[in-house]
Amino acid sequence: MTRTVGIYIFDNVEVLDFAGPYEVFTCASRMAAKMAPGAPPPFAVCTIGASHAPVRARAGLVLHPEADFADAGHIDVLVVPGGVVDAELMRPDVIAWIAARANHAELTASVCTGALLLAETGMLDGLEATTHWDDLAALRAGWPKVKVADGRRWIDTGRVITSAGISAGIDMSLHLVARLAGQELAERTAHLMDYDWRRD
Repeated sequence: MTRTVGIYIFDNVEVLDFAGPYEVFTCASRMAAKMAPGAPPPFAVCTIGASHAPVRARAGLVLHPEADFADAGHIDVLVVPGGVVDAELMRPDVIAWIAARANHAELTASVCTGALLLAETGMLDGLEATTHWDDLAALRAGWPKVKVADGRRWIDTGRVITSAGISAGIDMSLHLVARLAGQELAERTAHLMDYDWRRD
């Protein structure tokens, strides 16, 4: 079974917040092909923008979404990265799209301040969640129904997974590979990436 991983990208997205998970899931599929030649890949990864217009990441990198809200199709795993999300929080179309996609996805995951976008949908109400250490106070203040946890690399509550900043999103993504496609594949993916996987 191939799961579609949709990664939302937007102006001022943090580069490694989206590129880290992108690398993990695509590397996992490459490694899976070595482990089981001819088998369907475990993941198909797609970047999604509100439209097909280019977006500019926080450091200035220009990105071209592969799909938009209208043509993204079914998403099994929705990844919402962080960055400067103030403008995204003020866009009802973005919040509504995240909420609708998360409602039909198998899993929804955030990296860094992507947790604020998930919180705005209400899906984190009553759940433990985390974000970048510098944004924990903002998450607490803005969404008091969220049980904000300090000092955690990621928090898996079942259908919703949140992670701390940047590199924690890579750790979380490897955790999701292990959860969805097996521990061996996750370990071999981390080795392929020459990445020192912190498992919590």
